[in-house]
Amino acid sequence: MQAGDESDEEVIDRIARGDHQAVRALYRRYGRLVYGLALQVVGDSSAAEEVAQDVFMRAWEKAGTYRTEKAKVSTWLMRITRNRAIDVVRQRGPAGSRSTLAWDDLASAADPAAPDPVERAARAQCDEDLRTALTALPGEQQRALDLAFFKGLTHQGIAEALREPLGTVKTRIRDAMRKLRGSIAEECAP
Repeated sequence: MQAGDESDEEVIDRIARGDHQAVRALYRRYGRLVYGLALQVVGDSSAAEEVAQDVFMRAWEKAGTYRTEKAKVSTWLMRITRNRAIDVVRQRGPAGSRSTLAWDDLASAADPAAPDPVERAARAQCDEDLRTALTALPGEQQRALDLAFFKGLTHQGIAEALREPLGTVKTRIRDAMRKLRGSIAEECAP
């Protein structure tokens, strides 16, 4: 079997066993996607490059903790990327907290390397279902989710930005997430 014929899970397993070549294979598959998401969140190419480097270093370190039943490898990497990019935005402080990622950009963060057209079409439908569910949320819940997921603010930061009590912000986010889980198909949930 050639390296390109391996599944993502097999590559992660090789990384967990200390195979440096497997990290290169993972980078070839997902490097551009990781960098693209990082760039959208941090808005700076050099910071996005650092985030991407950190993501693959973290994948190297945490490959043994990856669980196939929890998420696809691409989803796992996107979560690591998003979390690391948000950390960078938070470290910059208020001036660097601007993000160019928005609700309409969700499809661009989807897995473009999906192996077949049927899976890509199903992912596109899930993205559309999510966008529809998001637009059905009350405005204050949409704003709270936007600040949490795309601007990287903490609950306290959101409360300060919206000039709302912390408990109100937490309730809005929790209620919004429940509504989203209830309104999108089970196969769309990560």
